Amino acid sequence: MGVLKTERLVLRGPSLDDVDDLFAVYGDPRVMRYWSEPPHADRSVTETMVKRHIAAFDHAPLYFVIEHKGRAIGRGGVHDGDEVGFILGADYWQQGLMTEALFAMIDHFFEDLRFPQLTADADPRNAASVATLQKVGFVQTGEAKNTFCVNGEWSDSAYFTLKAPREAA
Repeated sequence: MGVLKTERLVLRGPSLDDVDDLFAVYGDPRVMRYWSEPPHADRSVTETMVKRHIAAFDHAPLYFVIEHKGRAIGRGGVHDGDEVGFILGADYWQQGLMTEALFAMIDHFFEDLRFPQLTADADPRNAASVATLQKVGFVQTGEAKNTFCVNGEWSDSAYFTLKAPREAA
């Protein structure tokens, strides 16, 4: 299954048509503040990333483009083993869109793909992401200091786990 739908969103595979919309996300220093790499310096960096993600999605459709009203506004899904990641354009913050997307993805990963658990890693200073993870049911299981260094600035990690419901496992 390559497409998930919610009331307001379509979660789907990436396409080259997404490059401009996703550059607006990945090129924004506010959005990338707690990401594991610096903001994209120009559109070509985003285009290269999208091409990689197209090939990955064709092989394993686990990390989705989040589309709202015909625009790519972010991405999310499983990107490493059972680790969930997500990113959302600043114009779409505080509207419940990422929570809506995560609930759809979590259902898909547990019910359709039978993941036994999902994990996540967030910079503890990123209160919005931590709150979103907790809102969809993730529980903090640990933390570590100095886990990522981006542009000379170290960040910490808070680790989270969400176990599959017993009936889905």
